[in-house]
Amino acid sequence: MLRSMTGFGAAASEEVGGYAVRVEIRSVNHRHLLVKMRGAGQFFFLEGEIERLVKQRMSRGSVSIHIKATSTSEKSARINPVVLRSYRTEIDGLAAELGIEPARSVESLLSLPGVIDAPEDGATETEHLAKPLLTLIDEAILQLVEMRESEGNALTVDLNRNSKAMAAVLTKIEGRMPEVVKAHQESLEKRVNDLLEGRVAVNSQDIAREVAVLADRLDVSEEVARLRSHLDQFDTFLERGGDIGRKLDFLVQEIHREINTIGSKCSDAQVAHWVVDAKTYAERLREQVQNVE
Repeated sequence: MLRSMTGFGAAASEEVGGYAVRVEIRSVNHRHLLVKMRGAGQFFFLEGEIERLVKQRMSRGSVSIHIKATSTSEKSARINPVVLRSYRTEIDGLAAELGIEPARSVESLLSLPGVIDAPEDGATETEHLAKPLLTLIDEAILQLVEMRESEGNALTVDLNRNSKAMAAVLTKIEGRMPEVVKAHQESLEKRVNDLLEGRVAVNSQDIAREVAVLADRLDVSEEVARLRSHLDQFDTFLERGGDIGRKLDFLVQEIHREINTIGSKCSDAQVAHWVVDAKTYAERLREQVQNVE
């Protein structure tokens, strides 16, 4: 199965050891696997374990994990009155010494270091949440993977459509080439006859030699064969699925190269139009392949 690198997953619980936790995971395309965490810093000690869970489920993409945790416990924090009174005494003394009005805002005092105590067992409180939190994150990862697979199915349909459309254009180009060579032969003979105006007899062997050189210069059979091989391999990879994004990207580069060579070797107007069509399909393949895992 083909998977996209774009997706979203979320999971939430109101009962994670005194915390209400919501996990959101987003992913976009990236050359490698990149995991970034944001949000509740008290859970960052699990960063290595979370990254391990992500790597088990996906191999490429930029993955952003946002954890929001709100304490539902009444003992989450408390005011330390001893420290608060000490600050107030010091501030009043300095104000009297300097002859200024002392600060009266309780809010400003509460923001000073040590006035608000975190729970004494705060470290263990977050550590014992490791298992339920990792379970929640794994649930969000599974949702993300499901969405990436769903997007991958849509990508497969689109890639198949453009690959087959390009193969159809290639068949047209291949069928047109004998007519292109014949048209150039007739054009060459006409130009030679017009130039000499019948005053000098033209050796048919000389004409045949020039036509052979011209046919060799216009021959795109090797490019067509390689392009067909690339398209066949492309379709095989799509059927196989898995982590094939890099392989498809390489194949699309080779497809572009062969199309450009065909366009440069053949100056026929009709073939030129078909080459433009082929380039359009190749560009669509390139854009879509960038998002394949």
